[in-house]
Amino acid sequence: MRIGILGAGGMADALGTQWAGAGHEVMISGRDLRRTAAQAERMTAGRGEPVRAGKWAEAAEFGEVVTVAVREAGLVDVLGACGAALRGKPVIDVTNAADLTKYDPTRPLAGLIRDLTGGHVVKAFNLCHVDVWRMTPPVFDGRPLAVPLCGDDPAALAAVRTLVADLGCTPLDGGGLDRAMLLEATALFMIGLWFGGADAQAILPPLASSGAHLPAEDRPDEDRVAGDPRTP
Repeated sequence: MRIGILGAGGMADALGTQWAGAGHEVMISGRDLRRTAAQAERMTAGRGEPVRAGKWAEAAEFGEVVTVAVREAGLVDVLGACGAALRGKPVIDVTNAADLTKYDPTRPLAGLIRDLTGGHVVKAFNLCHVDVWRMTPPVFDGRPLAVPLCGDDPAALAAVRTLVADLGCTPLDGGGLDRAMLLEATALFMIGLWFGGADAQAILPPLASSGAHLPAEDRPDEDRVAGDPRTP
């Protein structure tokens, strides 16, 4: 598929390089077209499809799926430069808030992107350091990395599941876009632990020790809404 990426930094480099290597057509974008073109050339590096470079609106028009990979500070301006090009398209939001102390969970970035673009936003790829997405594939102790997705549109979710699998990862259903605020808050919490030198993965027990479970279709309505996989 054609993937437009808003951004030409680390996340655009890591994800775009992997997707190009999997045979997708990729266009990255940035404020400085000359630097963006040089980055696209480095990303191609003789592997997969050639990576293109363009302006914000060009990448938004190019992509059947568009990934938002810019810093929070420039988010509104970048989306504004895309005009109506993202309306109705699958839009992958990989962003995180820049400052934990200023993050407002009632105003998630994923919701802002949806409101500004009219796109079918899927929150994904925001829980890991950029170097994880450069791994081919990201496998730890023999277990592929799982990537939670939050979104409402079935077609957009299906497209993102494909792109997750193309990285060698396992897509997980994280619920609707209203749950993206939880995913964003989780990222900020975990990043704080990692920066403090903690093995954040150790705070959660394995599935076998997480209580009894029912299939999703058999859970009480209140558990399904809350996302609690355990029986009452």
